[in-house]
Amino acid sequence: MKVVVFHEPYKVSVQDRPTPTLKDDRDIIVKVNTTALCGSELHMYRGLEAVGGAEPIMGHEFTGHVVQVGSAVKTVAVGDQVVSPFTTSCGECFFCKNGGTARCVESQLFGSPALDGGQAEYVRVPNADGTVIKAPDGIPEKYLILMADIFPTGYYGVNSAISMSPASVDVTQSTIAIIGCGPVGLCAVAAALTFEPKYLFAIDSVNSRLDQARELGAEPLNFQADPQSMIARIKEATEGRGADMAVEVVGLSSALRTAFDLIRPFGVISSIGVHNAEMPWTATEGYNKNLRLQMGRCPVRSIFAESLEVFKRCHDKFDFMFDKIMPLSQAEEAYDIFNKRLVQKVVFIP
Repeated sequence: MKVVVFHEPYKVSVQDRPTPTLKDDRDIIVKVNTTALCGSELHMYRGLEAVGGAEPIMGHEFTGHVVQVGSAVKTVAVGDQVVSPFTTSCGECFFCKNGGTARCVESQLFGSPALDGGQAEYVRVPNADGTVIKAPDGIPEKYLILMADIFPTGYYGVNSAISMSPASVDVTQSTIAIIGCGPVGLCAVAAALTFEPKYLFAIDSVNSRLDQARELGAEPLNFQADPQSMIARIKEATEGRGADMAVEVVGLSSALRTAFDLIRPFGVISSIGVHNAEMPWTATEGYNKNLRLQMGRCPVRSIFAESLEVFKRCHDKFDFMFDKIMPLSQAEEAYDIFNKRLVQKVVFIP
């Protein structure tokens, strides 16, 4: 089968690999219908994520139909259309039973040295009963790929910020700043708008992304072109206090610092960007701001149902995510243009 393989920073290729087989009676094999490029894969592509010399099959966003099931699998059958979260989960451990599938004790990340990914014609899914979800009713097939990662993650960032806010905060009178307007950030914008905040600011430096955020309904601010105006606008909207909440979707210390600088005392930062550097503020600074902070990977399987209900209300706004549909054979070009921010997202048809 054809697969996309990572070799070294800025180098991927399309290769032939054996079609996967069942390794455990809890596994399934999925024939991939669609797979996509995610911004977090650029961490590996840019050499920011160590792989120890491995050459993994890339991809953690995919949909498809089941072609083989292990003897212990109960929730899906051959022929079922499914979408898979980007990490596997057993469904039985403490974390899975308490809303934390992202930290399942058996969790594996698709497209990593530990588990081959979905940028392939077929993919093996371990712990299928606790991982994949049958394609839900009411969502056109092409949009389903967004539910593998980026929409639930964007929703999770926003919902976490709202949930962590003081009880006195009325979200309809609140100010939310979304920092980073890549695909996940734009999903966060769309999700945030369903909560109807008083002000929703979308912050980035790429004009095409800011234009898209404006079309969705947010007020765009270019932090690079005019950082002082960005700060002044948020201060103006909040009577000088700062934003009630910031959702950081970039994965850079500088973006976290921007979030910290924009929120008010007792404000919330919800960080869903993938980080690999030190925190950009001191404990003293955090103490002096009474900072409320949550960071980490989205537990897609745990929140799938609630995020799906929000997605149903806004999925028709995401046609721009499908501006670049490419065959898997063009993966090298796809990674290059995505890395250069020339497209919003890339969807592959194997």
